[in-house]
Amino acid sequence: MRNIDHVIAGGGATTRARTGDVYDPNTGEVQASVALGTVADLDRAVAAALAAQPGWAATNPQRRARVMFRFKELVEREMDALAHLLSSEHGKVIADSKGDIQRGLEVIEFCCGIPHVLKGEYTQGAGPGIDVYSMRQPLGIGAGITPFNFPGMIPMWMFGVAIATGNAFILKPSERDPSVPVRLAELMLEAGAPEGILQVVHGDKEMVDAILDHPAIAAVSFVGSSDIAHYVYRRGVEAGKRVQAMGGAKNHGIVMPDADLDQVVADLAGAAFGSAGERCMALPVVVPVGEKTADALREKLIPAIDALRVGVSTDAQAHYGPVVNAAHKARIEQWIQTGVDEGAELVVDGRGFALQGHERGFFIGPSLFDRVTPDMSAYREEIFGPVLQIVRAPDFETAVRLPSEHQYGNGVAIFTRNGHAAREFAARVNVGMVGINVPIPVPVAYHSFGGWKRSAFGDTNQHGMEGVKFWTKVKTITQRWPDGTAELPRGSEDGGPSRVQDAFVIPTMG
Repeated sequence: MRNIDHVIAGGGATTRARTGDVYDPNTGEVQASVALGTVADLDRAVAAALAAQPGWAATNPQRRARVMFRFKELVEREMDALAHLLSSEHGKVIADSKGDIQRGLEVIEFCCGIPHVLKGEYTQGAGPGIDVYSMRQPLGIGAGITPFNFPGMIPMWMFGVAIATGNAFILKPSERDPSVPVRLAELMLEAGAPEGILQVVHGDKEMVDAILDHPAIAAVSFVGSSDIAHYVYRRGVEAGKRVQAMGGAKNHGIVMPDADLDQVVADLAGAAFGSAGERCMALPVVVPVGEKTADALREKLIPAIDALRVGVSTDAQAHYGPVVNAAHKARIEQWIQTGVDEGAELVVDGRGFALQGHERGFFIGPSLFDRVTPDMSAYREEIFGPVLQIVRAPDFETAVRLPSEHQYGNGVAIFTRNGHAAREFAARVNVGMVGINVPIPVPVAYHSFGGWKRSAFGDTNQHGMEGVKFWTKVKTITQRWPDGTAELPRGSEDGGPSRVQDAFVIPTMG
């Protein structure tokens, strides 16, 4: 059985007084043991980061961008191996694992242009002989606490921007599937980042609290459930840190009467059930407008769901694989029972699914509920599994109100051919990310990702320019130079040019 240890610069023995089991969700068997770190492990990582970060910050942005270019090449080179490693610990099918890594790489691509986005502002002649300019400088040490459902993408969303802007970064990935984050840190070192710039520490709540309390860590980025996100935000802010904490979701898909239902059903099959529904941007609630639309949609959904293939992660024909562990499978099945108990109509029941030859794996079939109502806890809370709920809306106003009044506000989609309805919906709905005929509206890397309400705590979103703002601080300089001779002091004491014209020799930038 493999041992998964921290990636801390300078070596030193990893404390293994406490460990966690890493399962293969396809078989239900333990395949590795991950160290659950201590405050002492974090202190070692912080000491290495403090030693490395000033030199990295002083490295010009062009050279930092070259490291990003090289890192991107290395990850692309190892895409197949990384995807198989990811699937073996998470359970998602290989195609989804490659998509996980690719979406992270898109943020790395954005980071390759960091010299451009770090340019400050300049005003000449703001006053008599006075110029004003600004610069963006790194915070120092940042940390990321990432969830199990995207062990490749979300770490790259965080450490890519943080490192490119000149910070050192300490990553605490989920202890459920930690191997890909470890490998990414190794590849960043191979790409040319100095030791101490990207480190990985494993752990549970003890490590999370140590990160939130450590005085040398200036900023923390988090993705996970809303209750924990709120806890991370509150404790981090109380410790004087800059914090962005992304929480849960209950994304809605509004289906207008004029929508192309065949396309809607195809989109829902992927958006609701892909990655076994373990995505904060999954689409677990569909809201058909009008009874006729609802009946027609239901009629088309049932055979499409029955046709979904659940299989092992390496099955190229499978639409999705197992969920991450036995506890999460039990939680999803309990939510299905709760929906039944609350009076929703269970049209397709995914409980009791067993894959031949993999009976101990953490598999669960797709489920479909109809006639779900907003007062049901199974509607109000995030299930995070392959469960789709139909909430019928009598009119457009109700369809706008449902996602707007929900406690979560991550993403929402509307399916329609009517441009006016789409425009009106996008302007009025109280949700952070909106898709128009796009079922999973995750923004591209040069925009930013972030929800509203209990889906996000903090004022700054992930990646894009919002990410650059989060991982940097602005310094503004107001300068005035007195009149005087253009002749500079002679001598070699400071090694500088002796005359003004000598100062215009173009330095080597390579």
